[in-house]
Amino acid sequence: MSDAAVADLVRRAALYLDAEPPGLGDPTANPRGDHDLDGIDVVPAGPHRRAAVLVPVVPRPDGLGVVFTVRSAHLRDHSGQIAFPGGKIDPSDATPAGAALREAREEIGLEAGAIRTLGYLDPYLSATGFLVTPVLGLVDPGATLRLNPDEVAETFEAPLSYLLDRGRRRIESAVWRGRTRRYYVIAYGAHRIWGVTAGIVNNLHERLYP
Repeated sequence: MSDAAVADLVRRAALYLDAEPPGLGDPTANPRGDHDLDGIDVVPAGPHRRAAVLVPVVPRPDGLGVVFTVRSAHLRDHSGQIAFPGGKIDPSDATPAGAALREAREEIGLEAGAIRTLGYLDPYLSATGFLVTPVLGLVDPGATLRLNPDEVAETFEAPLSYLLDRGRRRIESAVWRGRTRRYYVIAYGAHRIWGVTAGIVNNLHERLYP
């Protein structure tokens, strides 16, 4: 099953994902984000802080798994939340994919040589002003992770088939900075995947299965 699932993922990525990162006048001019759910047609004003994340997919005997991180509790931003490996794009990063691979190495010890990048998803604008470029990557199942405890408390895998089941995705709301905000939530065991991370999963579904 794993070989067929990998072949289908690679085929869909080649058909439906972008091989090159979006330019300043491309989809970043109208990025996806939680504002979509709020019914806001105008993208929240910038300047936006640029970031990139890796969406790591690992072939397993029973199917494809997606790696998530649980951020360390002491971090200033988004402590304890579930995320994809990633962070701010540095001036030294040649591309968003380069930034995502660098962050994956720094956060969870996943080396770039163990990752085959498959393409870019749509940029995603967070409510806190980060413009996040997600990169889909196929990870060698034999790769060893070495977590940086300063940034990551733990990792876990969720089946891609589970994440792509729309019945697992719900929309919740909360008041933030005086406004009611809506966002995606995916419950997986004891884990609660929500916000930007769940929004990227939703976009992955939209892009791979248009």
